[in-house]
Amino acid sequence: MCHMAGPEKLDKLETVTYCFHKLPCFNGKGQKVSRESQNPKRGWRRHRNGGFSLLELVIVIVIISVLLVLAISRLLALMVDAERVTMEAVAGTLRSAIGMKVAEGIVKSKVSELRAFEGSNPMALLAETPHNYLGELDGVDPAKLEDGNWYFDKRDKTLVYLVRNKGFFAGGQPAPPRARFALRLVYSDRGGNGVFDPGVDVIEGLRLSPVEKYSWSR
Repeated sequence: MCHMAGPEKLDKLETVTYCFHKLPCFNGKGQKVSRESQNPKRGWRRHRNGGFSLLELVIVIVIISVLLVLAISRLLALMVDAERVTMEAVAGTLRSAIGMKVAEGIVKSKVSELRAFEGSNPMALLAETPHNYLGELDGVDPAKLEDGNWYFDKRDKTLVYLVRNKGFFAGGQPAPPRARFALRLVYSDRGGNGVFDPGVDVIEGLRLSPVEKYSWSR
């Protein structure tokens, strides 16, 4: 019994595999073997990590979709802000030109002559008009004009801006959405009738006013 146990014990020792951390594995015969062959779960895990599961793919698609929606919303907000700032910048430039004309009338003691500018085209006061100014038009259909442009309506005596981002603009004139401005006379209404009375009311200046209230949203 003891003689037979010896070889059997030796055969088992020959199948022992020696593995060290970050070093190759060797069996009892000195032959190099792979770690995966000694640990089947390790090899399966490596194969498992080689691709995406359906759930992981769905999660990635959802995340990308949310980021895309946020990016588009932010881009639209920036476009609306750009249009609003550009429109108000033109209106601010016109108000500065009007202020200079009023100051000139005061210095030259010709304030009474400012009345002639009421209802006129404020773009005529600029040395250079904006590139998106279409000029003076008489009774034109605004729906046939390109959005994002200015023009002076000779019939209504108003300066008109055609809104490009219509969904973010409220007030003004509808179909198509547009903001209208008019050059008004500023005076002290001594009679209280809301109408300038020569010889009674005193002229104080000129003002570029919106004909209808409007607002921008984001």
